[in-house]
Amino acid sequence: MEPMRDCPLFGGAFSAILPTGAIDVSDLRPVPDNQEVFCHPVTDQSLIVELLELQAHVQGEAAARYHFEDVGGVQGARAVHVESVQPLSLENLALRGCCQEAWVLSGKQQIAKENQQVAKDVTLHQALLRLPQYQTDLLLTFNQPPPDNRSSLGPENLSPPPWSLGDFQQLVTSLTLHDPNIFGPQ
Repeated sequence: MEPMRDCPLFGGAFSAILPTGAIDVSDLRPVPDNQEVFCHPVTDQSLIVELLELQAHVQGEAAARYHFEDVGGVQGARAVHVESVQPLSLENLALRGCCQEAWVLSGKQQIAKENQQVAKDVTLHQALLRLPQYQTDLLLTFNQPPPDNRSSLGPENLSPPPWSLGDFQQLVTSLTLHDPNIFGPQ
């Protein structure tokens, strides 16, 4: 089984440590240029790194809530519920040199998959890294849908285990900027 690896993102402008087995969704379907999306090979879990326009009209914890609710709107969530919002220590971030503030939010959104009527509660963990000098909000999202009811696979199966909150934290803390030109002329 392949170990965690430092993976180039956005054409090498960034890199981050991804969990074992992460599949680049852009190999399977089109992904917007401002996103890097990875899915787990067995579960419905996904990790998303997004470069978004800085939302300067919201500050602090309200900025994290704003992006959470915005994602819910884009996904057509029938309900959104924030469970916690905490500041993230900049000292733990590889981006500490350019990140002005960082927040971690956990919550649930009631979302129906494409072509399905039944909405399920999906747990989302988001990290918002604010880079005002680049007019950018970096949003990292870990989607954790409820486990499906398929029978469990036997021990002979070598598929990677589901991703954990620790895997997401490693992605967030390891995210490194290599080429600020990705933000355009400053």
